[in-house]
Formats: sequence, C-alpha cells, structure tokens
Amino acid sequence: MEQLTLFDDREQTAPLASRLRPESLDEYVGQKHLIGEGKILRRLIERDQVSSMIFWGPPGVGKTTLARIIARQTKAEFVEFSAVTSGIKEVKEVMGQAEQNRRMGIRTLLFTDEIHRFNKAQQDAFLPFVEKGSIILVGATTENPSFEINSALLSRCKVFILKALEEADLTELLHHALKSPKGFGNQDISIGEAQLSAIARFSNGDARTALNTLEMAVLNGRLEEDAVIHVDGEVLAQCMNRRSLLYDKNGEEHYNLISALHKSMRNSDPDAAVYWMCRMLDGGEEPLYIARRLIRFASEDVGMADSQALPVAVAAYQACHFLGMPECDIHLTHAVVYLSMAPKSNALYVACEACKRDVRELPAEPVPLQICNAPTGLMKDLHYGEGYIYAHDTQEKLSRMQCLPDALAGKRYYRPTEEGREREVKERLEEILEWKGRES
Repeated sequence: MEQLTLFDDREQTAPLASRLRPESLDEYVGQKHLIGEGKILRRLIERDQVSSMIFWGPPGVGKTTLARIIARQTKAEFVEFSAVTSGIKEVKEVMGQAEQNRRMGIRTLLFTDEIHRFNKAQQDAFLPFVEKGSIILVGATTENPSFEINSALLSRCKVFILKALEEADLTELLHHALKSPKGFGNQDISIGEAQLSAIARFSNGDARTALNTLEMAVLNGRLEEDAVIHVDGEVLAQCMNRRSLLYDKNGEEHYNLISALHKSMRNSDPDAAVYWMCRMLDGGEEPLYIARRLIRFASEDVGMADSQALPVAVAAYQACHFLGMPECDIHLTHAVVYLSMAPKSNALYVACEACKRDVRELPAEPVPLQICNAPTGLMKDLHYGEGYIYAHDTQEKLSRMQCLPDALAGKRYYRPTEEGREREVKERLEEILEWKGRES
C-alpha cells in the first residue's frame, strides 16, 4: 500500500487538467448533443438506465471524465482499465471482483481506455460479464468502432460519438480555470481575451491541450512586483510553437486524410488538396506514401485525358526519394496542383474494373488460335497462329482479326471520354471501330 505523508499536496501538484476534472454533468463542458437538457445520454443517466457503451471521439474531449461522472451519479464502483497495460489475466481478475460486487448489490462500471487496442481474445473475455450484467462496460476509443471492436461485443454496446470541443467551449473552460480555486483562482493572472481565444484555436478541440497550454503559459509568465503573473504574447507564442495535429498513421484519420486529398484533387480543388497534403506531412506521414497515392490517382482519375499526369507523379515520387523531407514538400505540391488542375477521366479505371470482374466471374476462355505463337511443327499442325495478320503489313496498319475470345467478341471495356487529350483518343478509336465494322 502506498503511504501518505504530511508533505503530500497532490491537489496542487497535479496537472491543471486533472485538478479541474468535472464531477457532475452540470460542470461538464461540451457534448451538448449527448448530455444537454433532454438529450438521450443525459436522460439515461438521470433515469439510472445506463447500459454498456462505447465513447468514440478524438483525444481530450472528455471520454474518461464522462465515464467517471456516470459512475458517480449511478452510484457504481468505478474501475479504470487500460488496454495498453492489461491482458486477459487482468481482465478475468477484475471481472471476478465485479461478479462478487454484483451478488452484493454493487454495480461496477468498468472504464476501458483505448479499447481498440485489445485483441479479439481480450475483447471476447468481456462478453459473458457484459451479458450477465456483472459490469457496465464503458469503452473509449479514438478509432472507428466498426473496424476495431468485435461485432459480438459491439452489438451489446451503444455507441456514442463525442465531438471535438468548439472554440467557445474551450474559451469557457479556460475562464473557469482562471477563476476556480482548483485552478488559478487564488492567483492574480493577467491574460487577455485575445490570448485565451488563441489558446482555444490552437488546441484544435482538445480540452487537455488547452489547459496544458494555459498552465505552461502561466508557469512561465512574468511575476510583477504586485504579485500579478503577466502572460505576454512572446511567452504564449513559445508555448504554442507547434500544434500536434490529430493524425494516426495506422488509424482511421490516416484514411480520412488521404481520402480528403484524393477527393479534393478529383474535384479540381488545388487549395483543399494542398491543405490535406500538408496536414498529412505535418502529422508525420511518409512522403513516399503520398507520392504513391498520387501515382495511382494519375491513372485512375486523369488517365488518357492528360497522359503527362503519370510522368509528373512518378517524377514527384523520385524527387521525394532523392531529397526526403522537408525539401520534397514542394515537389509533392507541384504534383498535387498539376493533378488537381488536369482534365479528369476515369475511363481507364472503369475499363480495368469491368475487365477484372469478367475475369473473376466468367470461364477462363482459351486464347484464339490466330494470335497464338506456333514455334513447333506440332503447334502449326494444330493451327496455332493460322489466320494471324501482321498489322504493319497492311496499308491501314489495321486488321479485322478478332483478338478477344469468341465468348467476349465485341466486348467494350475502354470507353474514352471527351476530356482533355482523351477526346483525340476517342475520335481515333471510333475511326478504328468504324473501319473494322465495314465489309471487307
């Protein structure tokens, strides 16, 4: 057991965000769509009808705090469990205690932070206890539960989406921190409204970041002779030198941002495309990954409308390989803007997907004999290569020879658009098809 001493002063030495943790719904900031008057989660809490649930949202929006408030208001024992440090053994030990509590009429609210980090076996260990009602499971995750949580467990939990806090919510929280005795209420702090608004904007919807930034600014403020702590612009600028943008290279946000980049380029919006690209780089994304996606885009969404798009994207990849960050950001910008402004055609993508579908679903047709090689006498006797026409020997450099299997004769996969240079390709293809359709 940890022994306390007369010199412990945890209330004042704890981080500001911990000292100011709300203890009731009325003190809780944000998430009005869930816990505002008359909203669904607030009604469940007030009626004591809480069941197992998943809180899905970005960091610093109050997932842990809300779970603690629910436990306090429903008079349940609060047990905090970390998916990072616990395994199946620890899960079973906690569940055993929770089952004993249930028999004694005591409910257990088990809060599991980062529940998405549990593997399938660990998640399955919760199931029987959730079903029996031994525990009220409240899982917190920054990842999409549909992808990260077993369907069996997910079906037994209500998912609530917690949103990033609004700037007004964060400003209110900062004012509370300056006035509350748990915060800086017993000190005289000089900080302007504009500076508080700057902290709120900088925090990107994260209450913990906002409070940590305020605490850092106050602790580094200038102490005047009249005992006033003055937070000037220079100190605040140093505290906000770099914002860590929400970005998990292996999580949902990774796919959200690459999707935003791809769709912005497809929509010919270079400003949005460059913004999302820079967001990815700032979050630590590997530039070669972005460059690979640009190469894919060049053929999938631009294609024959501008065949120079592919060389530009490949050149950007090579530039990233040669230089690396931070110098290669301008080369990625070059490619992103080029692809955004290029005429768009997905005809190559449609052709490829349609052909792949036929290859999967239709029988594997034999290669027509006229386009088979005949390197041996036996193969010639079997009519391999018989009827083959060498296009270069004809005046038109074309022939009416069938190259598709009989079952697919006349099938069209590539249908060029009239976008950009593909208009010329379309005209050429139409001429070829018209010529092949004439009687010889």
